[in-house]
Amino acid sequence: MNCKFKSIGIIGKYADPHIDEAIRTLSDHLKSRGVKVLLDEGTASNLPTLDIPTASREEIGTRCDLTIVVGGDGTFLDAARSLSDHGVPLVGVNLGRLGFLVDVSPTEIQGRLDEILNGEYTVEERFLLHAQVIRDGETIMEGDALNDVVLHKWEVARMIEFATYINGSFVHTHRSDGLIISTPTGSTAYALSGGGPILHPMLDAVVLVPICPHTLSHRPLVVHANNQIEIEISHAGKNDGQITCDGQIHHRLEMGDRIRIHTKSRRLQLLHPKGYDYYQILRAKLHWAEHP
Repeated sequence: MNCKFKSIGIIGKYADPHIDEAIRTLSDHLKSRGVKVLLDEGTASNLPTLDIPTASREEIGTRCDLTIVVGGDGTFLDAARSLSDHGVPLVGVNLGRLGFLVDVSPTEIQGRLDEILNGEYTVEERFLLHAQVIRDGETIMEGDALNDVVLHKWEVARMIEFATYINGSFVHTHRSDGLIISTPTGSTAYALSGGGPILHPMLDAVVLVPICPHTLSHRPLVVHANNQIEIEISHAGKNDGQITCDGQIHHRLEMGDRIRIHTKSRRLQLLHPKGYDYYQILRAKLHWAEHP
């Protein structure tokens, strides 16, 4: 069977020298199938013994038909944000522990990869959020998130106060430790720890989860993904608030700052090997199958 993936990029866990063997095995197998391999230059900088052609994320996005991410969910989140605008599909290979996003075991790399190269896979689309911080009418920060955009306090002992709007309509005023705005992908991450619901990845929905609200009647709110969410910081000291995207992009907030959040139009494509079962991953990660 002819392989539709002629050029494949590889992105590995940042600053982890122990992934060299997995990447070498992966690269050798791909080359044996006649596939051109490009290794992310950031990954290569920590693995000098690997003799694999390197490329920037931009080059991987424009030149590759598929990208394989070797690491954990954090590595996958970083790769997803950097490649989401290019439309290149992603496959996740986990390093020892089952992840929500990296679902191919290292011991199954070659077999599962062959299935994917032979066209035996499931395609799943996930959307990302785009956040802007606006201060005095100017955008001072922009960032994308596959999991969540989080507004939270900077100092442990202080709360922040902010107002939330959806499509221009006032929703409520919060006094709390912050607010999690999560995609279905991120609903099993920080939002779940904050008491939010699990959203199936195929839902076009966003959940707003308050973090330790001062008023206990403030509960998680699920809205359609096509809504624009706006948050205005109404009370905070100069360095009392911050915004994070996927926990990996940070920016300080000040009183009067406005945060605008909407979904990105281009969706991320995830490829899963045959037999992929989202509920099985939930059972494994959340220990649903265990007897009390």
